[in-house]
Amino acid sequence: MSTYELSYSLWQVIFYIKTNGPSTLVEIAIKYNVEKPTITRRVHRLEDLQMVKQIPGMDRREKVIQLTELGEEIYQACRKKITELEHSVMEGIANEEQLITFQTLPKIQVNIMKGEGSKSE
Repeated sequence: MSTYELSYSLWQVIFYIKTNGPSTLVEIAIKYNVEKPTITRRVHRLEDLQMVKQIPGMDRREKVIQLTELGEEIYQACRKKITELEHSVMEGIANEEQLITFQTLPKIQVNIMKGEGSKSE
């Protein structure tokens, strides 16, 4: 992704928009559990790279973001590389073991998020 000047956090925004269609900054922020200003900065960077653009929403105050043609092309190129990587790292692992992993990891993530919310610092 570095070929396209994309960090993982920028990729998350592109992936969300590709998966869910044109989206608001609030929707993206909620999905990734980050503050709206954080998503705003990411979207501004993607706009600078000409990968996303703002389109009119129902409410003038609400920013709706969609992928540009270039953003679509870059998504496809990155998705292909990611799929190749996923296949290579799962090589030699039985389908049943992969399924167990895919079912277990989200549960671990939920437990981690719960633990972060209960810290009393």
